[in-house]
Amino acid sequence: MTTGRGKFITLEGGEGVGKTTNQAFIRDFLQNNHIPVLITREPGGTRLAEKIRDLLLDIDSEPVSEQAELLLIFAARAQHIQQVIEPALAAGQWVLCDRFTDATYAYQGGGRSMAIDDIAWLEEKVQGHLRPDLTLLFDAPVITGMTRAGKRGTLDRFETEKQQFFEQVRQAYLQQAKCYPQRIKLIQADRPLQEVQQTLVEVLNKVVRNDSGFIDAGIVRR
Repeated sequence: MTTGRGKFITLEGGEGVGKTTNQAFIRDFLQNNHIPVLITREPGGTRLAEKIRDLLLDIDSEPVSEQAELLLIFAARAQHIQQVIEPALAAGQWVLCDRFTDATYAYQGGGRSMAIDDIAWLEEKVQGHLRPDLTLLFDAPVITGMTRAGKRGTLDRFETEKQQFFEQVRQAYLQQAKCYPQRIKLIQADRPLQEVQQTLVEVLNKVVRNDSGFIDAGIVRR
């Protein structure tokens, strides 16, 4: 059982890389190690943030400007942090979140080619010192992820973007991993699921057995 403040773990990656499947696997792993864990996602996580998510993903809505998209994402994030993430961490729960701000750097910074300085300013304004303790970046060739995503049914507004958009997203994610190798662990997601999950077990075993394996979230800076 953990004591004190909980740990913040995020799952990142492009479309169709298996985050949802592996989030359930990681949850079970942590619970089997007697660690209280909260599952959440972005955009979303609260009633208000989920409504913003619906607006962002709705393929039939009016065109959304890049600036409006970025601000909506951080508005949802502000609500999510205040209402869900921080209270859970303060209560000693580990928070397992499907996407967080690395996704904004990848999708809006990489995919949309928006100014990184603008994203960084909003990150500091909304999050303060809060950063993930560990980020698991699921990576696969874009065509692999798009093929998987296409089998899930109706595509949302982001999933209908062209391949070049997702290539830029992937490269932005990989750049994040290079910049923050202590925090971001790259998971090759185009392998068989059993191999992917074995890698996850190896990573998670280290941090579960020794919490000091996590970086101090208050020290991380962009």
